[in-house]
This record gives sequence, structure tokens and C-alpha cells, in this order.
Amino acid sequence: MEILIVEDEPDIAELIEQSLEEEGFCCRICHDGFSALEAVRTSPPDLIVLDLRLPGLDGLEVCARIRQQHIPKDPYILMLTARGEEIDRIIGLSTGADDYFVKPFSPRELIARVRALLRRSLRHGGESQVYRTASFTVDVDRHVAHRHYHHEPASVLDLTHLEFKLLTLFVKHPRRVCDRTQLIEYLWGDNFFGNERVIDTHIARLRKKIEPDPRQPRFIKTVVGVGYKFEDDTPSSLN
Repeated sequence: MEILIVEDEPDIAELIEQSLEEEGFCCRICHDGFSALEAVRTSPPDLIVLDLRLPGLDGLEVCARIRQQHIPKDPYILMLTARGEEIDRIIGLSTGADDYFVKPFSPRELIARVRALLRRSLRHGGESQVYRTASFTVDVDRHVAHRHYHHEPASVLDLTHLEFKLLTLFVKHPRRVCDRTQLIEYLWGDNFFGNERVIDTHIARLRKKIEPDPRQPRFIKTVVGVGYKFEDDTPSSLN
């Protein structure tokens, strides 16, 4: 497993690198946001340890741009910051980070967070299937989703890592009502530290990309007081 460390303080970057390499991970280091984007573009890692406060291009912008890139491997992002206010956690997760960690930190706890994130890829790694509804096709193995409304040619959806996971869940389980706690568990596991309303942000962004009219959702319906459900024709799954 390869990990990209994006940290402008050399001492902290070296501490993270040493701690992770002692656990058998292969690490690279970047000290600013622009070089990190180039590193991800040329050789996507499995996971990125990303400092929030970077010179030039901060971690939030780096995270958002990574999620917008069309790359074969969409890495997990563990965001680091010296600040612990809840609003920072919410903003970080809403831009596409998978987990959030506050400095100063214990190297052992950092390693535990990294391993927890990487276990998710193993947890969901057996889903080498294609799931279809009347309007969508989700290829989990290739990490590609298509929209095909009745009289329109199929188009590839430009989704972030979290948006793709949400759509996959919805397409696999139409008409199932999912509350925010269930969605948080699916997206972030046990490592979520923030307000559950961050889910609403991701739902709103996904609606903008898949709904004919996001103001009157046709597919992702709000279940008042509970959460969300996806409605479309019965899906089929292909090996």
C-alpha cells in the first residue's frame, strides 16, 4: 500500500513517514498542495495524509481538486489539522475527506486510523459487479457510473469518491430507507467525528449530478425525520 504524505512541516512529515514505514507502508512526501496534485495525477496512492493548513493551496482545496480528477484509483484522504473545532471537521468531510485527525497526535493512533481506512477497500473489495436500474448503471470494479434516461444517450457521471459510494448503495438497495447514521457508517465507518448533517451536503451534491431537477428529486427522496431512499425500477446485478 502506498501513502502520500502532504505536510509542510518537515519534522512532522518525517515523523509520519517513519511511523508508517515501520508498519510496512511505502511513503512519499510533498510539502505543498500543487506538488501533491501532480503526485496524485502521475501516480495515485492508496491513501493521502493531507495537512489542512498548507502554503499556497490549502488542504481543503487540494482535497476538492483530487476528488474532481479523473484518475484510475480514487485514494482515501485522511485530513490533518492543528485545529479541532467542529466546523473544520464538517468542512473537511464535506469536501471529500474520508477521515479527520487533529494535531498533535499519537503515531500509534494515526496508524490505527490509516489501517481502518484501508480496511474499507478490503471490506467492499469483493463488489466486482455491475448494478443497474432503469436510469443508472454502476460498475463497482471499474468505478464508473452511467446515467441513461429513457430517451437520452448514456453519459458518464462525474462523481467524487463519496458520491460514487452513495450512488452505489442507493442503486443496490432501491426503496430502502437509510437514516443518516447508517449512511455515515457506510461512508466513514467508526472514524467519523462531526455533525451528521454533513450527509445532507453530499446528498445535495449528488442530486445536482443525477436529478433532472434537484429541487424536486425524482430519484433520491427525503424521508422526513428519518433520512433518504432511492426510487427507480428494480435493479439487476451482473457478475
